[in-house]
Amino acid sequence: MTKVQRSRRQVRLSRALGIALTPKAQRIFEKRPYAPGEHGRTRRRTESDYAVRLREKQRLRAQFGLSEKQLRAAYEKGTHEAGQTGNAMLRDLEVRLDNLVLRAGIARTTAQARQYVVHRHILVDGNIVDRPSYRVRPGQTIQVKPKSQTTVPFQIAAEGVHRDVLPAVPGYLDVELTSLKATLTRKPEPEEIPVQVNIQYVVEYYAR
Repeated sequence: MTKVQRSRRQVRLSRALGIALTPKAQRIFEKRPYAPGEHGRTRRRTESDYAVRLREKQRLRAQFGLSEKQLRAAYEKGTHEAGQTGNAMLRDLEVRLDNLVLRAGIARTTAQARQYVVHRHILVDGNIVDRPSYRVRPGQTIQVKPKSQTTVPFQIAAEGVHRDVLPAVPGYLDVELTSLKATLTRKPEPEEIPVQVNIQYVVEYYAR
């Protein structure tokens, strides 16, 4: 799939789910805030409880850029954590390395953040980590490796260009963008995590 095809797919998915998944999708969604296709403008018929929960699961999966297997694994893990399963899921997904690279403003999209990690541009506490699913622990620091910092994409990021299209940096992340560095200072609180989701519906979808 080409870059253009991926971009179009993300725009179409954004409109179908009612959320902007990329900066480009945000611009288009503002102009056409309805589902894609011939009947996108028409009022939706009353949905079943299953359909509502399925869509909410798809919204969460799309916002984190996960496979179905990865999201289900997060749910299963959450069922064994203390407290509410949904909150445990959100905390676990939020501290993925690729996600924090995005939150810090080092990348512009989830796909770009994942690419940076896989291509070994990202250090965790000074060591290269090339697994996007790596869970960062409080106190750990992520940073673009020195050699990569001299390249154009990262120089652009260091200037804060991506911050214009991303949510505000959450309180659990201490970012030094000019140094392309961020530290997870504590565990995220669910209400701080910048995703649009009714997490209880997601839990109910998987618990059915």
